[in-house]
Amino acid sequence: MQIILLFSILLNPILLFDFSKGSNLSSWKVVDDGVMGGVSSSDFFLDSNGNGTFKGTVSTDNNGGFCSVRHFFNPIKLTDKSVFKIRLKGDGKKYQFRVKKSESDYYSYIYEFQTLTEWETIEIPVNKLYASFRGRTLQLPNYDGQSLEEIAFLIGNKRNENFELLIDKIEVE
Repeated sequence: MQIILLFSILLNPILLFDFSKGSNLSSWKVVDDGVMGGVSSSDFFLDSNGNGTFKGTVSTDNNGGFCSVRHFFNPIKLTDKSVFKIRLKGDGKKYQFRVKKSESDYYSYIYEFQTLTEWETIEIPVNKLYASFRGRTLQLPNYDGQSLEEIAFLIGNKRNENFELLIDKIEVE
């Protein structure tokens, strides 16, 4: 009985966000390269099916080139959790999934992924997220899952492009 209970606890995912038509997006914030003088623009909203929709235009003008959307929440520990699972539908472009231990950290832990143009569940090993700041890898250990206070999606492929990423669910197990 104890082994089954322990196994159940270890496999029980932590739901970070499950999008639906009634989802409250007030804890999600768009941050584009305008903070650095760029002119990229994006929006984050619920589509008619209740999917989180991150959509916009990346522009490399004025030394810009990225759009992001961030979700802030009270700190949680990912003890015994090993993989983020994200159900999404992309546009065939490359994105970054980012996490922060604390909202006040100046750097993020990053994992790049390529999207398909159909619904898929991507799996991101917790320990494969590496520390980065403004596009530069930092000489810090990979993410350890001890604390989590922010998740984000970013597109910045060093070219002008339109994009659309639909997100259904984000969890970690």
